[in-house]
Amino acid sequence: MPRLTAERKSEEQKSEDLSTGLRRSEESVKGKVYLVGAGPGDPELLTLKAFRLLRAAEAVLHDDLVAPEIRKLIPPSARIYNVGKRCGKKKILQGEINGLMIALASSGLRVVRLKCGDPLIFGRAGEEIEALRAGSIPFEIVPGVTSALGAAAAAAIPLTHRRASSAVVFITAHRATDRVSDRVSDKDVTNWQKLAASGATLVIYMPGQDYSDIGRRLTSAGLAGDTPCAIISRATSQRQRTHRTTVRDLHCSPQLAAPTLLVVGEVVGLADPAALVEQFVPPSVSPVADHVLPAALF
Repeated sequence: MPRLTAERKSEEQKSEDLSTGLRRSEESVKGKVYLVGAGPGDPELLTLKAFRLLRAAEAVLHDDLVAPEIRKLIPPSARIYNVGKRCGKKKILQGEINGLMIALASSGLRVVRLKCGDPLIFGRAGEEIEALRAGSIPFEIVPGVTSALGAAAAAAIPLTHRRASSAVVFITAHRATDRVSDRVSDKDVTNWQKLAASGATLVIYMPGQDYSDIGRRLTSAGLAGDTPCAIISRATSQRQRTHRTTVRDLHCSPQLAAPTLLVVGEVVGLADPAALVEQFVPPSVSPVADHVLPAALF
């Protein structure tokens, strides 16, 4: 009996070792997903880590508005997927993006999910993180310069100032606008009133083209009509345009090309007027070779 027991244990150990080996083999084949911020547009605002990962990527899923100069950094050998949307028209559903990331990483590829600005700020990274965790896919988040900071810097607008604003709030017009009806809900009014009363600088992502609606909501929230505003289009790119106005005159604003940001607050009045009307021209960037940056940095 002792001999049979020992043999049974030996067989069980072999079976367990085989299962462990198979699991390890599957794990070794599995790739990794990097959720990478591409910054606001200027390729020189990419982080060194984002640059390194992009150059080493085997598959890249990028937003539609990622600057062409940044997309040129993707290796020719990489699989490239445009998974963004323009003017609300989606090329692919979020669930399909999640499935594609999981499938590519499961096949052993280094996958870069390239997002405009910072992936954790209005980039739906939260949903993608949940999907990757559910699929047991290793992932890493690489922050980027969010569009609000890039746009404010390019337009010389200090988002905080001890004499004007001690706080800044990022919000989306998509969340603030009632798409079902033109009626302003009590909850919506309350939220905007809290923001207006705080005295914080408001940076409104994805304001769309209906500035009259946003103007009405800001006025209903209690903001003065002469509160300065700035609309910044294609921030930090060679095609950047800015338009300065006030809450009262928001409805008269021109329709600038997406992506746009709307900055609302007294800090806009502290900006250099020349920066709000002149075109922003970043330095030209030549094709990047692997030896351009010192290897020691990586």
